[in-house]
Amino acid sequence: VISCDKSVCTLQITDTTGSHQFPAMQRLSISKGHAFILVFSITSRQSLEELKPIYQQILAIKGSVESIPIMLVGNKSDETAQREVEMKVGEAQATSWKCAFMETSAKTNTNVKELFQELLALEKKRDMSLSIDGKRSGKQKRADKLKGKCSVM
Repeated sequence: VISCDKSVCTLQITDTTGSHQFPAMQRLSISKGHAFILVFSITSRQSLEELKPIYQQILAIKGSVESIPIMLVGNKSDETAQREVEMKVGEAQATSWKCAFMETSAKTNTNVKELFQELLALEKKRDMSLSIDGKRSGKQKRADKLKGKCSVM
């Protein structure tokens, strides 16, 4: 449960870490997901490389990522001495993927709450852009049914 713009939202979060062993489960999570957080460690260039096929799979399943809230997140920002991925590299990857970027530290709780608030803000912008002349599209009607629920992978 998270507070965002004076409203309370409930997030259903699916952690797909290690799901490369179960590709069908990962495909199902992607097809059901409304928003995505792709996390890598700033202390491991390899962890960023491992996100590329996952992003491609999201693109293949969803068709387009233009209308899907996606955050690329560099975690372990507290471990600057072991940094292998510079912030500008993460920002460049996010730009090429047309998604938002943020660095966090789960250890020190830096930007963790802000990450989810930003993701919800991206989702709200998407919902507002679906409105046409004050009428609600089919996607918004479905969104109304799911009001207050958001699946995050």
